Amino acid sequence: MLVAPHVSAAARHLAATRPVPGSTARNLHTYEGGPAYIREPREELFLLAVANFVSQETFYESGAYRDDRYTALVARLAVEHPAWTAGLLRWLRGEGNMRTASLVGAAAYVRARLAAGTSDGPSNRSVVDSVLQRADEPGELLAHWIATYGRKVPQPVKRGVADAVRRLYTSRSLLKYDTESRDFRFGDVLNLVHASPDPAKPWQGALFRYALDRRHHPERAETPEGDRTLTARRTLLATPVDERRALVTGPGGAERLTGAGMTWESVAGWLHGPMDAAVWEALIPGMGPMALLRNLRNFDEAGIADAVAERVAARIADPGEVARARQFPFRYLAAHRHAAPRWAAALEAALGHSLSHVPALPGRTLVLVDRSDSMFFDTVSARSTLSRADAAAVFGAALALRAEQADLVEFGWRSAPVPYAPGEPVLDVLKRFHRLGGTDTLKALRTHYLDHDRVLLVTDEQALPYGPRISDPVPGKVPVHTWNLAGYRPAHSPAGPNRHTFGGLTDAAFRMAGLIENGRRAHWPWTGEE
Repeated sequence: MLVAPHVSAAARHLAATRPVPGSTARNLHTYEGGPAYIREPREELFLLAVANFVSQETFYESGAYRDDRYTALVARLAVEHPAWTAGLLRWLRGEGNMRTASLVGAAAYVRARLAAGTSDGPSNRSVVDSVLQRADEPGELLAHWIATYGRKVPQPVKRGVADAVRRLYTSRSLLKYDTESRDFRFGDVLNLVHASPDPAKPWQGALFRYALDRRHHPERAETPEGDRTLTARRTLLATPVDERRALVTGPGGAERLTGAGMTWESVAGWLHGPMDAAVWEALIPGMGPMALLRNLRNFDEAGIADAVAERVAARIADPGEVARARQFPFRYLAAHRHAAPRWAAALEAALGHSLSHVPALPGRTLVLVDRSDSMFFDTVSARSTLSRADAAAVFGAALALRAEQADLVEFGWRSAPVPYAPGEPVLDVLKRFHRLGGTDTLKALRTHYLDHDRVLLVTDEQALPYGPRISDPVPGKVPVHTWNLAGYRPAHSPAGPNRHTFGGLTDAAFRMAGLIENGRRAHWPWTGEE
């Protein structure tokens, strides 16, 4: 790997993955029986963490096996490399946008360090606090701890949760997340961790008492005096059912709902009636970008006005809104496949904005996209219908379209070029990909590598054992960047100079390719550590 004397903090934080350095060959095979290599534990955990949705079944590994492997790796590294592991968990919840994995990981971090009796590195309390970024998450972490490790919750977990509670508990978050469907209500959390109010938030003491009462003594729960949001919500809830629709659709309806902390979900239950066009049109100005994306079909079924639909489309396609939504690119692809034609252009633009950091690589680039059966079997998350093959095609096409000159190739049992035109929408290129059976990576490389300046493979690395092991068909001086979507343990090639592996479901991995080739040393995204 080329080395430069300095990498700026900005460059490090742009890099959402790190190249895998120097894994060693073992007597190991891929899940299809091909020759494989094992990764160093930090590399294995990083790739698993960014590719894994907790309890998700995959083609080669059960959800339980992946969860156990993830927890075991976190537990080991929490003791061996505590600063690195704490940084991973913090980054995973923040820039990585992987919520459940970071909570599960924080619990495993604390349990392993308590069992080992170590206090080196970041404190257990601070790690718990760092992964709790939404007001329902303190309860989720406690529910996970009790279900997994038992009802005795150690003090570092309680104190970390209490720190997060002081940051996150507000009137609006209580109205949104303190619902009967939750395993742990706000009052349960406060009872368990005994969080004291933040001295800088004089209103928080009354809010905590209200949360406790509404959970344990609802008959005496009184809205805190002076809390405008809770008072506005109480007024709305007291409104007779036959008058509620007029409050929503009449003058000032949108402001009234926003002031009472009413989300579209809460309005749907409160109305006791259909969500017609007038109701949606009142709600839309206060809806966030992801809520808009989720309700496109509902807008169409209700028949919202064309002028309102145009404003919705403009927000969906707005680069700032896309950045604020922090959604994986495949979310926009899924919406595009299920939405009516009038939303197509906006969703296509949003997908393009979500891929805005895919670099424009200079020279000639060979982009190989894995279209094998295992890539189609596995979805990008348990709640998605999109396969990893879809995600691979999205990023492969985006790379090719941005590159100065690129050959885009799909491979499996066989391989073939995927035609595209410069400036063509990514979604049009996706229509030309196919399902191609097994995974013959070496054959694809031997067939399509023709003195390119670099190779980029988008794959799950589970190659079949086709013929004898042969030398690398790509010269050692040519960079080969593997983007691993699945996070499986076996790697399809050894790492080393000019051989790098990345992971994850966002465009951030590709930022590293340019940094490496420009002669900068690659770092983990949350630290300068090699």
